[in-house]
Amino acid sequence: MMSNLFSIFDPSTNIFFLSLNWISTIIGMMFIPYSFWFLPNRYYFMWSFISSKLHNEFKMLMGPNSFNGSTFIFISLFFFVLFNNFLGLFPYIFTSTSHLNLSLTLSLTLWLSFMIYGWINNTQHMFIHMIPQGTPSILMPFMVIIETISNIIRPGTLAVRLTANMIAGHLLLTLLGNSGMNLPNYLLFILILAQILLLILEFAVAIIQSYVITILSTLYSNEVN
Repeated sequence: MMSNLFSIFDPSTNIFFLSLNWISTIIGMMFIPYSFWFLPNRYYFMWSFISSKLHNEFKMLMGPNSFNGSTFIFISLFFFVLFNNFLGLFPYIFTSTSHLNLSLTLSLTLWLSFMIYGWINNTQHMFIHMIPQGTPSILMPFMVIIETISNIIRPGTLAVRLTANMIAGHLLLTLLGNSGMNLPNYLLFILILAQILLLILEFAVAIIQSYVITILSTLYSNEVN
């Protein structure tokens, strides 16, 4: 009997107090195409096609002032989150992106990097960004406070958005799956059909959430240039 429903998301599998659940985070490296020692195949061409599309979109969002090669950071982030979201849909594989330890580490690291770079190299631009254009003088102190708070909570909102979306679908699949043992046969068929539809929805959520966190990180980096 499960004492806590959310305990299914805890990395509790271990050997000699060494957590094995986080090994699933590096399983995604197995899906990287070995283009340097294998002949190019359809999988490699698909990987290159997606990477080039993401590069063009991130380059457009970051503007002409971005550094060459800076889009590869966000392309790597997209594939990393995408593979971890997908791997969590397989049985007995821990979904690392459903844990704040991973999602908050990613978002906080990126946000701190943007802030440190922006305040050191573009200090005046960062101060100007605190007050939107056309703000009345009497509202300027309040706008500075509001913009500062909204800027500080950005890494938290990025992490919670990814974690909550991944937990919600997995939790619903678990609840429906545990209720199948007490259902008659005709309702069991409906339950299996609902589980398949939810699994398809989770595949879409895995793609959308990896794209959302990457796009938002790109937009945040554009604000410091």
